[in-house]
Amino acid sequence: MPELPEVETVKRGLEPALLGRRIARVELRRKDLRFPFPKDFRERLEGARIESLSRRAKYILAETDRRDRLILHLGMTGRFTILKPGGGITVPGEFYDATAAAGTADGPHDHVVFHLDEGTRIVYSDHRRFGLMDLERPGESHKLLLGLGVEPLGNELNAAYLAEEFRGKAAPLKAALLDQRIIAGLGNIYVCEALYRAGLSPKRKAGTLVKKAAHYPRLDELVRHIREILEEAIKAGGSTLQDYRNAAGEAGSFQQRFLVYDREGAICANGHRIRRIVQSGRSTFFCPSCQK
Repeated sequence: MPELPEVETVKRGLEPALLGRRIARVELRRKDLRFPFPKDFRERLEGARIESLSRRAKYILAETDRRDRLILHLGMTGRFTILKPGGGITVPGEFYDATAAAGTADGPHDHVVFHLDEGTRIVYSDHRRFGLMDLERPGESHKLLLGLGVEPLGNELNAAYLAEEFRGKAAPLKAALLDQRIIAGLGNIYVCEALYRAGLSPKRKAGTLVKKAAHYPRLDELVRHIREILEEAIKAGGSTLQDYRNAAGEAGSFQQRFLVYDREGAICANGHRIRRIVQSGRSTFFCPSCQK
């Protein structure tokens, strides 16, 4: 599933095509994706102008001049393809099975087509249909966004915040970092990498990082590594697993910098063997010698 850097890459790739444009027509090829589309989905979007694009956790949010907010989630295999009037094609980040999602606006898994006022078509393809699209009305707080924690790239994520959230927690550190109620959008790949850089075991109880002192150097270091690794991954266009592509249609390159993720049995940077374990149904890659 695309993680925060990949979703941010998609959002940035959509911005040049969508910002300031009106949606002339919405073409729905089916009644649902993961969930049914709102009954008035087409009516509320047709004729609306996209005022801004943002990201919250792994959701892309498009604000319209009608003050509606379009909520987009890629699921496991969702992708967008931008088809220009003159025939140019841009793929703003993708994480999909290339044989199953055409993105040409006429493929069997091209489920939604946004026709823009100047002729551009933005095609949403999703052969597994785990993605979703919904609308948030002005003044609403959508259930998908309620209860989300702080953004990992924002200033609200700091050592004092983590100390408060981790205090007394017996949950493994990795599970605590993946809790979307604590940190929104942080995913499995980048948690594994950040914990290795910080020298912290994914099995360690989260509460053991909180001491009585008001200063938390190990949490400071963890926050720094989380932020750095996400920023590096965004700059690299994300990580290519399966067939992910960035906004230029090129493979993201951050997977070439993985220190532990998907490297079971390999030797880490300090000369020790990397292990794989399963935590909460997900693979965890770490070095038992380097991470305590």
